[in-house]
Amino acid sequence: MQDPHDSSEPTLAHSGYVAVIGRPNVGKSTLMNRIIGDKIAIVSPKPQTTRLRQLGIYSQPDIQAIFIDTPGIHEPRHKLGQFMVQVAIDALREADVILFVVDMNTLPTDEDKRVAELLNESKTGAPVILALNKIDRSKPDHIMRNVEAYRKLVAEDADWATLSAQLGDGVPDLLTRIVGKLPAGPQFYPDDQISDTAVRDIVAEIIREKVLLNTKEEVPHAVAVEIEEFTERTPKLSYVRANIYVERDSQKGILVGKDGAMLKKISTEARIEAEALADTKIYLELWVKVLKDWRTDEAVLRRLGYRIDRS
Repeated sequence: MQDPHDSSEPTLAHSGYVAVIGRPNVGKSTLMNRIIGDKIAIVSPKPQTTRLRQLGIYSQPDIQAIFIDTPGIHEPRHKLGQFMVQVAIDALREADVILFVVDMNTLPTDEDKRVAELLNESKTGAPVILALNKIDRSKPDHIMRNVEAYRKLVAEDADWATLSAQLGDGVPDLLTRIVGKLPAGPQFYPDDQISDTAVRDIVAEIIREKVLLNTKEEVPHAVAVEIEEFTERTPKLSYVRANIYVERDSQKGILVGKDGAMLKKISTEARIEAEALADTKIYLELWVKVLKDWRTDEAVLRRLGYRIDRS
């Protein structure tokens, strides 16, 4: 990261970090992808899809807003859950603006209230904008009731906007509000860069997304993906070998499927999307392996990139 106080760097009228926080499954990743105009973060209907922080970089003349997509804040049940919540909390410390995303179809849940508590406890001083998502699914007679309930969680004078991240309605207005609260500062990334995530890591997330979309019950949450090899064999062909880890033999059986049908489906869907991302043909080799109770094993979590900060 460049030093914001380094006068040798160009100064933009609006530059900084935007922490995107909220409980699971309120549309944080969908909203960030919509703002950036490309798919940076994986999405699925499953709660807790996002595990790692993802950066989405929005650049316009005299503007650079760096969105930090975070895991949904929830009550953790294992070390992986603890890691995910800590990622979200850490993002608050970096933020110049905090975007609190909620599902306006319902009144605030206990998890929404926990997010509000964390905002109050963090005392970052960063302005908070309330993004009331999924207005396209809202009952008209519930809209103002729910809006007022969420505003009371943050502050009744807090800035807020209703929107549909899925359809894009209200997103330009929200973006204008966000940019208006960003301070002047340096340009952190080139104009054409939209994320800082390595291609191999995005491919791992694409594979996990296809597992999430094709499986049910406990299997999606018990899955981790590790890229063992990512090699460019020719300018037009890359070889990718990845392991899909699960915690139980029964979960492995579901992922492989009868005569390998499920694994083939996941592999085909992931390969097509990865090829579009990498702009090259990809030979994708997937293996499903059992790693018993990996979500509770701190050493394994670190190996898979879920590093627990003890500071």
